Amino acid sequence: MTARDRLPPWHERQRLPNGREMLIRPIRPEDAEPLRAGFALLQPDEVRQRFLATMKELTPEMAQRLTRINPRTEFALVAAEPLPPGEAVLGAVARAAIDRTGQQAEFAILVSQHIANMGLGRYLMTRLVKWARGKRLQRLYGDVLETNQAMIALAESMGFERTTSEEPGLVRMALDLRNLH
Repeated sequence: MTARDRLPPWHERQRLPNGREMLIRPIRPEDAEPLRAGFALLQPDEVRQRFLATMKELTPEMAQRLTRINPRTEFALVAAEPLPPGEAVLGAVARAAIDRTGQQAEFAILVSQHIANMGLGRYLMTRLVKWARGKRLQRLYGDVLETNQAMIALAESMGFERTTSEEPGLVRMALDLRNLH
């Protein structure tokens, strides 16, 4: 492997079953506009499953907030075309944020329908778990619409357990990180 082939930390190339190559990498401020452009391509159902609400657009302010993270308490990866930041279409976003307890983090994942069902959601979740374990957190959790059976099934297959959510229509999926090997 040459120095040119080595990728920075948290950067990985993934080839999807359809042959498409994606670069998994940390989100960057330059991703704000591609994130907004990609948002316009999402189906209303995809938006509702990720944001737990209906939204017509991702405002510039929201895009800025999502792409400018605090590295001490937040982690976000994108699956992008292997192009320079700001030019690449973002096909998926996975994020985790340490909550106010300091002992657990909340996750959220969005995979575009154009590359769904190719193992990318599972792969991104493994990266979120790795980050959370590296932060020595006790638990990783996310609130999922009870109609989002794909995310619930994915989480359960990875050892997450269903718990009650404070919000009607949501299921909290939680993974105890203390007992993982």
